[in-house]
Amino acid sequence: MHYTISSTWGPSDPTRAAIPFIFAASALQAGDTVTIMLFHDAATVAVRGAHEKLVPVGPPARFAEVLAHPGARVLVCKPCAEVRGIGVDLLAPGCTMAGMNDFHADASRADSKVVAF
Repeated sequence: MHYTISSTWGPSDPTRAAIPFIFAASALQAGDTVTIMLFHDAATVAVRGAHEKLVPVGPPARFAEVLAHPGARVLVCKPCAEVRGIGVDLLAPGCTMAGMNDFHADASRADSKVVAF
């Protein structure tokens, strides 16, 4: 199974920002693959070192686990990032600039389930 996940939450609410990564880590642990697309404020999570500073209240942070996993792709909305002054040179390893067409391609896969946070 493949999960295509969208998120708009970033550092303004670290717990909400962490939930898509917690879900993704669980899916990866079960042997599934995931794509997370970071839109809006969530684009800031992809900045190198930013996820290390986000501490969710309650659940454990699993950002690094997902970013490093070979079964995960973390896509960053290019227009969302650019308007925030985030260039490709600022992205954490494991993150790639992308657009809505990329998200649509993953969401359209026959084996994909879409999850939005």
